[in-house]
Formats: sequence, structure tokens, C-alpha cells
Amino acid sequence: MPPTSRQSAAPQPLPQQSGSAAPLTFRRAVDADIPGLVALVESAYRGDASRAGWTTEADLLAGRRTDPDGVAAVVRAEDGQLLVAERDGEMIACCQLEHRGDHVYFGMFAVRPELQGGGLGKTIIAEAERTARDTWGAREMRMTVIRQREELIAWYERRGYRRTGELSPFPYGDERFGIPQRTDLEFELLVKALG
Repeated sequence: MPPTSRQSAAPQPLPQQSGSAAPLTFRRAVDADIPGLVALVESAYRGDASRAGWTTEADLLAGRRTDPDGVAAVVRAEDGQLLVAERDGEMIACCQLEHRGDHVYFGMFAVRPELQGGGLGKTIIAEAERTARDTWGAREMRMTVIRQREELIAWYERRGYRRTGELSPFPYGDERFGIPQRTDLEFELLVKALG
């Protein structure tokens, strides 16, 4: 049984990555992590700091990517968890896993910008998929990605995710999701069988 939202799972070490000083460990986020998680997600997607990595949305969206209340809701969700990746006790990445029947929704994926492009993302998404299978018996992982993010979608396709062509509107007018810098933003559903 997974730990409750107020408990922390024991860190799970992975094999040491080449060129790194310590192995990655994974654990479930807790309330004390919320400020650091907000800063991590914001740094990966918004503002000038995000431009150090390749996942920035700064040209598409201004404003915030998330806030403490939004992160707290994910951390405390009964049907999911916010998975944290650490190295030497330092939070370097995270992702949301939300159990929805026979599948898990994957979101809020963030890697510190200066560490992007070195293979961490592949390791973290593999751990997220393992967690979805082992914790909930999920058969499929699903996510939505802004369809204009072609480079990011291509990265997911190389990890086995399939574009569905199923689009949903961007929530224009709700600044909790950012301030759009163009009028044609939409989300596309991507899926991967976890068999």
C-alpha cells in the first residue's frame, strides 16, 4: 500500500549515472516540499531562468506555471502522488502521477534547467512508469502537452508515447495556468501502453 500523503516513502536508489557524484533517489513529496517544488516547476518552464534548459514555455506563456495551492493539491491527492527525484539530498526533478482507473495521468514534470539534456528525464519518466505499474497496476500512461511544443512532443515520442490527435482547449482567461502569448494554444493527448 502506498504511504499516505503525509508520509514519505523510503528513497529508492537507482544505479549511479555517468559523471554524477551520487545516485538518484525517488520519494513521494510531502507538505514540507511544497515551496521547493513550486520553485522547481517555475524554474523549468517560466521566466529567464527557464531558458537555461530546453523545456521552457517562456515564449508561449508568461506568468506562473503553478502556485503553492496547486502543488499542495497534488501532494495531498489521495489518488496520486508527486514523485520527487533527489541527488545528494537535493531536489532536482519531480512529476505528478494521478491514478484514473486503468491509467495514470502524468504531469507537472520538471527537471532543473541546468541539468536538462543529460539523460535525467529518461530516467525519471522510466521511474514514473514503473511506479504507475507497480502502485496501481496501470496499463497506460496519459499526458497532455501544448501541441505547439513540437520538440517536447518528439522527445515523448522517442520514449514510446503516441500522439492521439485528441485536442483540448487551453484555459484562456485563467491566469493560474499562465498568460498566453498567442491565441492558438491547445493541448494534445499523448498515451503510452505500460504492458
